Amino acid sequence: MTPPFNPVTAQIIDHLRQIVGAENLSTAQADIDLHARDQSQHRASPAEVVVWPAAPQHVADTLKLANEHRLPVTPWGVGTGLEGSSIPLFGGILLSFERMNQIVELHADDFQVTVQPGIGHKDLNAQLARHGLFFPPDPGANATVGGMLANNAAGIRTVRYGASKDNVLRMQVALADGRLIHVGSRSVKQSAGYDLLHLFVGSEGTLGIITEATLKLIPVPEHMSAVVAAFPTVKAAVETVVAVRGSGLDPAALEFIDAAHCRMLSSAEGVDLTENPTLFMEFHAAQQSTLSAGLEIVRQICEEMGALNFRATTDTAERKRLWHARHHSYEIMVRMHPDKQFFINDVAVPISAYPELIGFVEQIRAERNIPSTMIGHAGDGNIHVEFPFANDAEYQQAMDANGAIVLKALELGGTSTGEHGVGIGKAKYMPVEHGPALDVMRSIKQTLDPNGILNPGKIFPG
Repeated sequence: MTPPFNPVTAQIIDHLRQIVGAENLSTAQADIDLHARDQSQHRASPAEVVVWPAAPQHVADTLKLANEHRLPVTPWGVGTGLEGSSIPLFGGILLSFERMNQIVELHADDFQVTVQPGIGHKDLNAQLARHGLFFPPDPGANATVGGMLANNAAGIRTVRYGASKDNVLRMQVALADGRLIHVGSRSVKQSAGYDLLHLFVGSEGTLGIITEATLKLIPVPEHMSAVVAAFPTVKAAVETVVAVRGSGLDPAALEFIDAAHCRMLSSAEGVDLTENPTLFMEFHAAQQSTLSAGLEIVRQICEEMGALNFRATTDTAERKRLWHARHHSYEIMVRMHPDKQFFINDVAVPISAYPELIGFVEQIRAERNIPSTMIGHAGDGNIHVEFPFANDAEYQQAMDANGAIVLKALELGGTSTGEHGVGIGKAKYMPVEHGPALDVMRSIKQTLDPNGILNPGKIFPG
C-alpha cells in the first residue's frame, strides 16, 4: 500500500529555503534528474526537491518539517549504490550530502577521525595518508562514508579489517522527529546500554540519517605484497581460498576473478594475467621477515592446489596497477560492451560453503545457457555474478538466475546481500532470510519513524 504522503508545496519550499538557504535547494529538472537513480538497474524515480544541507541541524530541521507534513525524505551520498537504496521512490525531498564532505577532527593519537557523511572514502584516505593512517573499508567506487555506513559497505579488505560496521565508533544521527542524537562512543570498549550505533549502521536511512561519524583508522602497513595465482579450474581456485583462510594466514585481501575477467583486464589494463580462474591476494606486515614467511606458505598452498603460476610482488607500482584493474573491472566491462547493460548479483556464505556456492553458479550458467561472469571477495565468502542483458527477456532470465543463486546462498547459511544492501531489489528475500525477525524490524521502524517518511520503499517487501 502506498503510504499517505503529501506533495511538496510552494509553502514547504519556502520553509526549506529558510532552513538551508536558497543556494542549497533546487527544483530544477536537471538537478532532480541527476538524483533520480543510482548505478543500479532499478527505474529512475524523481524527487520533488533536492536539498543540500550544510550542517547537522539543517538535516534535523528538514526531517522535523517533513515529519510534520508527511513528506518522504530520501538520503543521497554520491549515487554509487547498486540496489536502489537512494532512489526517491515516493518523490518528496531528496537530501543530498554532497556538500557535507569535510573532516571534522583528526584524533591521530587515538587512530580515529570524525567526518561529515558526504566525504568520499578515497578522498578521506588521500588526506589521511599524510599522517600515515587509512580507513580500511574499500568498496571500490569513491562512495561516501555516510553511504558506506548506511549500507554497511565492505569491499576487498573486509577479510582482514572488517566491513564498515566494524570500523565505526560513534555517530550523530538525525531522527524522523528532528532530534539529533549521538550513538556509540570514542572509547574502543563500549558496553553501556543498547548498541544503538549498529542499529543505524546498515539501516539504509530508514531509521535515521547519519550526520557525522567517528571512524577507526589503521596505520599504513610498513610492508605490503600482492600475489596473483592462476588455476586450471574454478573449483581449484575456490578450494584454494578455503585452504588459505584455514592456514592461519591473515590476508588483507583475497579476491576471486574468473577467466573472462582476466582476459578483459589483460586487454584493457595491460596487466599480466593468463586466461584462467585467478586469485588476487594482498598481505600486510610490520616486518619484511613476517611478510616473506607468509608468502612462502601461500606459494606452497597454491602449488599443492594445482596453481598454473604464482607471482608475488612488493613493488608498489605493480601492486597498485593490479588493484586499479580489479577496482575498475565493472567500468571496463561496461565500456567494452556498449550494447549491454549489467545486473550485478551479490550474495555471501560461510567460507566452508564457498566452493558449493560457486559450483552452483557454474551449474546454473550451464543449465540455463546464460552468459555471465564472476568476481568476488572470496576471502569472506562474497561473490558477484554479473549478468549482461540487452532486452527485457534477457533481463528476466538474469533475474531468475539471480533468484536461484540468492536462495542457494540462504540454504547454505548465507545472506541475500553481502555488501550492496537490501534497497529495492533484495526486499522480496527478507521474509525468507529473516522470518519472524522481520516483524521485529518493522516494529523498530514504526517506533523510530511512525509516519514512514525515512527512505520509504526500502528493505521491507511491499
